[in-house]
Amino acid sequence: MKSVRLFLIFVLMTYLSVSAQTTLKEKLQALPEISEIVPLEKGEFGEKYLVYFTQPIDHQNPSLGTFKQRVFVSHLNFKNPTVMVTEGYGAEGAKSPRYRNELSRLFETNQVVVEHRYFLESTPNPKDWTYLTTKQSAADLHAICMALKKVYPGKWITTGASKGGQTTALYRTYYPDDVDISVPYVAPLNYGVEDGRHEPFIRNVSTAADRKVVQDFQMEVFKRRATLQPMFEKHCKDNNLTFPVTMGEIYDFSVLEYSFAMWQYGYPISKIPRPTASDKEIFDHWIQQCNPSNFNKEGYFKSFFVQAAKELGYYGYDIKPFKKYMELKSTKGWLSRLLLPDELKGVKFDKTMAKDVTKFLKKNDPKMIYIYGEFDPWSASGVCAWLNTSKKKNLHVYVIPGGNHGARIGVMQEPMQSEVKALIQKWLNE
Repeated sequence: MKSVRLFLIFVLMTYLSVSAQTTLKEKLQALPEISEIVPLEKGEFGEKYLVYFTQPIDHQNPSLGTFKQRVFVSHLNFKNPTVMVTEGYGAEGAKSPRYRNELSRLFETNQVVVEHRYFLESTPNPKDWTYLTTKQSAADLHAICMALKKVYPGKWITTGASKGGQTTALYRTYYPDDVDISVPYVAPLNYGVEDGRHEPFIRNVSTAADRKVVQDFQMEVFKRRATLQPMFEKHCKDNNLTFPVTMGEIYDFSVLEYSFAMWQYGYPISKIPRPTASDKEIFDHWIQQCNPSNFNKEGYFKSFFVQAAKELGYYGYDIKPFKKYMELKSTKGWLSRLLLPDELKGVKFDKTMAKDVTKFLKKNDPKMIYIYGEFDPWSASGVCAWLNTSKKKNLHVYVIPGGNHGARIGVMQEPMQSEVKALIQKWLNE
């Protein structure tokens, strides 16, 4: 009991110390978890800082050491709500004075952007993949939120897009009382490394005519392999890209990737080069949409692919229409084969996180708004595919008609947009 009392006294003293400060920088300096504060160009905010937050590599065993996690704090008013952006990747973009999250602008909030562990500067050294887990990343967010609530005691919203949306959802699952509102954008919830729902989604998305244009383009790239593959190999060589499989197989993967990329990002069907286009037109458009750097084993997304293989899941490819043109005989197990570090090849997928989030959403009614795009392939594994909210008061799911992976409140049509804004404002006012 004595140790508990001492801990509570320490927390109270820290809170009082932070409260006594007057500027954001002073309040941040009073937090023992923050080791460095770097002023940044403030943009639309009154103050903006990059802070380095000290985190345990393993929250269950702090004796293993610590690492520095980048957090960007942008300030309007200590009395205003705060939006915490749960980045799923690096947060380099948050450095820009022009960066402001949609919810921060809509509701005049302070803004906290958290770089995900194992990305860019927020990477432990040595990089032990054991501690790149969803529960560890949720614990990172919990620690940051609890510390910064001493600075911003008002309402808190968490939000993120794509993998960041996944992070928003799993954080709310594991720490349901940390924040008041969660808004995950285009967040999948996959149940396997090759989940299996994305391929049939692509076979049925939009109209038959539009799907045919996309597939015809893929077929044309396969049929022109003799002329396009030398161009493809030169592009890879010029960009110092290396792969663990043959160039012919990477060519195949890059063509297979095209349909997912087209529907994900909503490229206008009318602008896809037709079969009469020149080799250069076909090649330039293809590389623009499906750059083979995405398959580079040591690329920016390496940590993401590790997470996908371990817990987050991913998608597979439908090769049936193109099989006779391909060098690949099968794409089964492609993620492990192409993109995982050697020590993780064959790692077993753990469904625990997906099951935990599913159970949480079915049994609870948190103030959450999921937003998806109708034509985005990630919607195939989104909660919009199965979650019944008819008996929920607070939990809502919105699917933007014709929308893609860029689905946001700002691109919603009326009355959907006003309904979402009013709902969030109502929660903030409560």
